[in-house]
Amino acid sequence: MGKATAAIVGPGNIGTDLLAKLRRSDHVEVRYMVGVNPDSDGLRRARELGLEASAGGVDRLLGRPERPDLVFEATSARAHAAHAPRYAAAGIQAVDLTPAAVGPPVCPPVNLEQRRDAPNINMITCGGQATLQVGGADRGKAIIVLNPVDPPMIMRDTVFCAISPDADQAAITESVRATAAEVARYVPGYTLRAEPQFDPPGDLWPGWARVALFLEVRGNGDYLPPWAGNLDIMTAAAARVGDLLASSRPAQVTS
Repeated sequence: MGKATAAIVGPGNIGTDLLAKLRRSDHVEVRYMVGVNPDSDGLRRARELGLEASAGGVDRLLGRPERPDLVFEATSARAHAAHAPRYAAAGIQAVDLTPAAVGPPVCPPVNLEQRRDAPNINMITCGGQATLQVGGADRGKAIIVLNPVDPPMIMRDTVFCAISPDADQAAITESVRATAAEVARYVPGYTLRAEPQFDPPGDLWPGWARVALFLEVRGNGDYLPPWAGNLDIMTAAAARVGDLLASSRPAQVTS
């Protein structure tokens, strides 16, 4: 079975980093990169790598007689909201790295199997990929702290989860370790900084116990710097989704 063909829409930092990751894929062949800025460094790099790169935007991509199997959108929420119906009409499955939230939210090790047939796959946000895990909690809240320190610091995340006081702590710890290891398969710099920490019910959590998780995300340094783990986890997760979608495509029958 040949590789699935793909296009990247948006040749900025995220799209260019994604291209570097997808070029290592055994199942995805990126053939096209499109944007709107002819002087884009991403388009220049794509041309040097032998891709068909164009500043003609989505019109140029969808106007081609041969269209890709997958499109990775790395533009903006507003742009993707406009592009998504066009991808669907063209029969192209979209992987959305913007905040548009057009399709169902997906974290590869958690729920991709249930969502792989969706015409549009929403990669949530960097915080979503690193911590939220779309695991089915009834309520959730995310607080982002941006620290402009120089030199920049590595992305770190703290996750608190309310659990039943009689929850199986050993089972939770095992599940956390297994999930962290699965994420680290495509984000090598994703690590637990400590074992899960359990607290009994208290004044802040009446009737609930609590588990705390401490994570670090170091980028791979493909195009983005290693400290940009918040962006790297998005591109790595999108590349992982593309790889898994492409690897499960039915074999092409040739005469």
